[in-house]
Formats: sequence, C-alpha cells, structure tokens
Amino acid sequence: MKQMLKTLTLITALVAASAATADTLLIERAQEKPAGALPARGETASQVEARFGAPQERLDPRGGQKRQWPTINRWVYPAFTVYFEKQRVIDVVANQAAPNEIGPKPPIR
Repeated sequence: MKQMLKTLTLITALVAASAATADTLLIERAQEKPAGALPARGETASQVEARFGAPQERLDPRGGQKRQWPTINRWVYPAFTVYFEKQRVIDVVANQAAPNEIGPKPPIR
C-alpha cells in the first residue's frame, strides 16, 4: 500500500513538472496584452502610422482581382501585423514572439 502511494505521488509530481514546462500559446499572450496596445478596427492607415510609427515592412497587396475581392494591404510591426481594406483596419494579428510559441504562421510574402 505504501509503495502504491509513493508511486502515485511520483506520477503526480512528474505530471505537474511537465505541465510547468509546456509551450506558451499565442492566445494566452494576446489575452494578457491590454487592448489599447493594438490598432482598433476601423482606424485609418494614417492614424495607425501616427500612433505606432512607420511599419517594419509593408507587404505586397493581396486580392483585388475582381470587384467583390477587395485589395488587402498588410503592415508588419514587431509585435503584430495590421490588415487594411480601403485604408481602414479590418484586423490585427499578434506575431509569434518566440520559436517555441504556438501561434499563426508567418504571413505569405
């Protein structure tokens, strides 16, 4: 009985240790960040640039082949990527901070 109790205690300790070294999820990091630290949906490109400075990179536009497919412009900042449609923010995606962080794939260049 004592041997079984020791074994159970050891297994519990191992499970707890492995959970402590788990990967960080991008979602967890994004939820911790205050909402004011990212551009808001509907802001103009000039407002984003005035507030956050010039982007690290302006990726090539995507879409626009047909009238119903609007052109999407993407600006890359160190912590996030901003997506614009007609010079308005439509989405902001947090970038992967570390290689062990599970999150979105890098944008198509």
